[in-house]
Amino acid sequence: MSETTDQLPTDIEALQALVAAARAERDAAIAKCDAAIIERDQALSQMDRLQHLLRQLQRAQFGRRSEKLDPEQLQLAIEDIEQAIAGDEAVQDRKDTAGARQRAERRRASRGALPAHLPHIDVTIAPEDTNCPCCRTPLHVIGEETSRRLDVVPAQFRVIVTHRPKYACRACTDGVVQAPAPERLIKGGLPTEAMVAHVLVAKYAWPLPLYRQAQMLLAQGIDIKRSVLAFWVGYAGAELRPLWLRLREIILTANKIAVDETTAPVLDPGRGRTKKGFFWAIARDDRPWGGADPPAVAYTYAPGRGAVHALKLLDGYRGIVQCDGYTVYKTIADTAPDAAITLAFCWAHLRRRFFDVVQDGPAPIASEALERIAALYAIEKTI
Repeated sequence: MSETTDQLPTDIEALQALVAAARAERDAAIAKCDAAIIERDQALSQMDRLQHLLRQLQRAQFGRRSEKLDPEQLQLAIEDIEQAIAGDEAVQDRKDTAGARQRAERRRASRGALPAHLPHIDVTIAPEDTNCPCCRTPLHVIGEETSRRLDVVPAQFRVIVTHRPKYACRACTDGVVQAPAPERLIKGGLPTEAMVAHVLVAKYAWPLPLYRQAQMLLAQGIDIKRSVLAFWVGYAGAELRPLWLRLREIILTANKIAVDETTAPVLDPGRGRTKKGFFWAIARDDRPWGGADPPAVAYTYAPGRGAVHALKLLDGYRGIVQCDGYTVYKTIADTAPDAAITLAFCWAHLRRRFFDVVQDGPAPIASEALERIAALYAIEKTI
């Protein structure tokens, strides 16, 4: 017999217990192995996903221009990576209690402070029994732990009911008095001014199209059609136009302004697609040069970027116009009476041309131009 056989007990019950223990160890080992395989597969899947996202980021950063991601798409890819990392951390927190406490401390140390202007709701959580567990004497507070979390109350729509009572004189029949009705942005309309502002901000600041806003309202049981929201936006735009005109007028009094134009897709009814429009921007910002005036920018839509639109935009302006090398701006300066407009071209645009030349190979003149521009930048930084 072998040494192992000699060590086995001769009692049947002891042998059965030994076999049961061996089976339990085997089952535990199999379960542990299965869990390790599942964890390995999840890790491999996660690694493949992260490698895919990494290739997207590399293409966005280093690929050819035609292959580069749109900046918003790049942000989405970064969000995917951050979400994947957070998902892995959540899994680890469930498995490793001690590690979860350490990670919680790191989060608490790096999450920053919440704005002081937010309403603070104090919630006190006390033990159910505040008597001593030993002698049952009432306990007293010796300190507390305080934590702060960011909460949200979802947007709440409400109905403003305005009452205007009428008062009459009992002594005569002519003395009826009633407070005048307050002015409304949309006379006879449903929304308050705050509601219209909410729709405008959602549409233009957080690009939420009106049809989607209509769906969100319907989810709250408020049935307002997209066409009605469009009417509110158009009506508010007409009321805000004087402010825009005044803003543009103020900007054009500055000694120097910046002008630029950018494309904007515009719906082209009847053709089933969009056409190219342009937003022209005029801006004033003298803060880097010690100016006291607040920064300002005014946008103007035009169907094209020709000189006719630029001339109308800067009609009557006298001063310095900072711009890129687009030939239309030269036309503006040449057309302005008494040389009223002086052009200041953008160094960044010019430097880019020299930089591209240097990237293609040795170019002494372009390299010297870059050095001289760098010296100007150094002076500007010192100033």
